[in-house]
Amino acid sequence: MIVNGLPASKIDIADRAIQYGDGCFTTMVVRHGEIELWRAHLERLKHCCERLYIPFIDWDELTQSVLNCAGSETLAVLKVLISRGSGGRGYSPIGAVHPVYMITRHAMPIQYDNWQEMGIELNVSNITLAKQPLLAGLKHLNRLEQVFIKRELALDAFHDCIVLDTDDIIVESSVGNLFWFNENAWFTPSLNFSGVEGVMRNHVIDYFALNGIIIHQCREGLSTLQSASEVFVCNSLMGVVPVNAIEYADGHRAYYRTDKTRQVQQEVTHHRV
Repeated sequence: MIVNGLPASKIDIADRAIQYGDGCFTTMVVRHGEIELWRAHLERLKHCCERLYIPFIDWDELTQSVLNCAGSETLAVLKVLISRGSGGRGYSPIGAVHPVYMITRHAMPIQYDNWQEMGIELNVSNITLAKQPLLAGLKHLNRLEQVFIKRELALDAFHDCIVLDTDDIIVESSVGNLFWFNENAWFTPSLNFSGVEGVMRNHVIDYFALNGIIIHQCREGLSTLQSASEVFVCNSLMGVVPVNAIEYADGHRAYYRTDKTRQVQQEVTHHRV
């Protein structure tokens, strides 16, 4: 682990990341020393710090530390976490003026290559996401909802699950963002109230825009997925993963084509640095 540019094996117990989940993070792939979509990950961190009022300024130092960590890696995952640091009284952040950054290295999840090649099956989580516009889209450290979702998913025989908000509107999957194709256009949930605005999600949206492909950001219920012809899930680590089938709460299982998804997968995979 790297903490503020130096090797470390521990952090301050009073750090607000531990005490309150007061911070943000991003997770990225390193291939042959190159960080995929690094500029987008850096912008995500800057955006999150601005939205959370974290006064982090050492972006050049952070960038150099990340590049140093990546340089010797053939295939790995790097996680960058920024905490508000220590200080303040109780919940109040007043007085916490020295943010801390941490970099950790992890192995690439072994299932993702198989998911990309073979596709996955989803069900629908019974756990819903709260609506909070102040945090919507951010990769903040308060992820207890996702912990509950993952615990539930571990009890099922599905690769991943669709997650709705408290209005039964589609938000995301447990690991990434959702896209679906219906009536000659692509759709993805808008994230104005909850969910994570993924780096790969934005990369796919940019790809669509640059190639004149229609993409709508919307708030829709499960019925729109049931009538879709294709569905995929994406995040920065697994890229674009086709969805072969979704099982709904009533036991109905819908099956999906993957033709257009495969084209998106191929194009996006070759433009990730």
